[in-house]
Parts: sequence; C-alpha cells; structure tokens
Amino acid sequence: MSNLEVNIEYIEQQTIYGLWQKSNDRTISKDINALSKQYHDVVSMPEGKVLPYFVLSRNYNEQSHDFELFIGSVIDKSGLESYVLSASEYAKITVKPKLGFLWGASIGEAKQYFYTKWLPTSSFEALNLEYEYHTEKSTKKQPTIDIIFAIRRKAIN
Repeated sequence: MSNLEVNIEYIEQQTIYGLWQKSNDRTISKDINALSKQYHDVVSMPEGKVLPYFVLSRNYNEQSHDFELFIGSVIDKSGLESYVLSASEYAKITVKPKLGFLWGASIGEAKQYFYTKWLPTSSFEALNLEYEYHTEKSTKKQPTIDIIFAIRRKAIN
C-alpha cells in the first residue's frame, strides 16, 4: 500500500450537472465508460476536455454491492440532471495512477484504505457518498485526481 494521506477540507456548496445510472461493483468500469460516453455526447465535448469532471457514487448497498453512479461537471445543458454537493467538511485522498495510466487500481486502493484503515480510527463517519474530482491536475505529465468522501463528525456520547 502506498503512502496515502487523508486530509479534511471544507468544500463550498456546488451544483453539478450530469447523468445518473444504477451500477454495481462488478459492472462499475463498464458503467463508467458507457455513462461517460453518453455524458460527453450530451455536452458535445470530447473526453478529457470537460474539467472539472465528477465521477460520483452514493447509496452503496453492502449486501447487493449496488449503488447510484453519476457522471458530470459544472456545465448545465438540456438533458442533464442537477445534483447539489452540500457545503461541508469532506475527507480527501489524492491519488496517482499505477504505472502512469491505471486509475482503477489507485482509486480502489484509496477507497479501501479510507474505509478499512483511516475511518475506523478517526472521529468521523462516512455518509455514503464519494466522488472522483478530476481537474487540470488529471491531465498533467504527473497526473493526480482527488477522491472526496462525504463525512461528518461522530456524535460524542
């Protein structure tokens, strides 16, 4: 496991526009590719040219491994649904692709680290919403993306 660091950041409310689809752990790669293509067709822009770019999942069901998948950005176009990301504290892990291009492995490792190592020992609980935040940093020679996790401070008993 590489050196992963979780940072807590306050992020302002933001409205994003995109497309929703049901997904599952088994089909996520195929679903992201298909939904991403559909999204880029609606905004009439090629992949990699829409920044910032969000790949969001929410309402993960631990029994079925199903969840809701959203692909989008800040571009408001007819045919897209809006979604409001609440102003709040979020946990952020910045990742680099494995071997320069394998984002899936890096993202999976970051999510596993967050949920199994960091979260149980933190003073936070997860709110079942997370997203990949692609910016200009994603397209640089040494690319990185941020994985953002919705969290809240645990109630003190």
